Amino acid sequence: VLANSPTRTVGYEVKSKLEKVEHNHPMLSLDKTKDIEEIKSFVGNKDWIAMLKMDGLTCSLLYEGGRLIKAETRGDGEIGEDITHNAMVIPSIPKRIPYTDRLVIDGEIICTTENFKEFAKEYKNPRNLCSGSVRQLNNEITANRHVYFYAFSLVSLSGESFTNSRKDQMEWLSKLGFDTVD
Repeated sequence: VLANSPTRTVGYEVKSKLEKVEHNHPMLSLDKTKDIEEIKSFVGNKDWIAMLKMDGLTCSLLYEGGRLIKAETRGDGEIGEDITHNAMVIPSIPKRIPYTDRLVIDGEIICTTENFKEFAKEYKNPRNLCSGSVRQLNNEITANRHVYFYAFSLVSLSGESFTNSRKDQMEWLSKLGFDTVD
């Protein structure tokens, strides 16, 4: 059986538990504010962009050789859980990308308000639905929850250089096939 054989992707995978993994970079939580003066003070006279803060489950993706190798939850920022088997059934996570060096990106797995309505009796809020969907042992359940991934940070890459421009990074990730946070 070849590594890219369709027989390797037929059916769903059931794990006995989610393995703990140590992150290759700190996955910190973002500060937030609604105070415009606090934002102005933080930014000063620098150029800046604002991105939506999505409320779902933060996830880190590792690509090597153009293939998705690993997906991890944020966990406590240092230790998360390996959810690669579930990432493989989330359509908005590219399994192959046209970049063959090592790439690590962070993003948010969310569910839409419309999708949440279908599960509102089981889950208190959309964030809980995302966490419950992505941390499943049986990835068929994950596939049926219709969660969605948005990239928000290019963490590291080899073979490519960028200015310190988040805008350029997000445009490049879009070209690779990722949906990015507005």
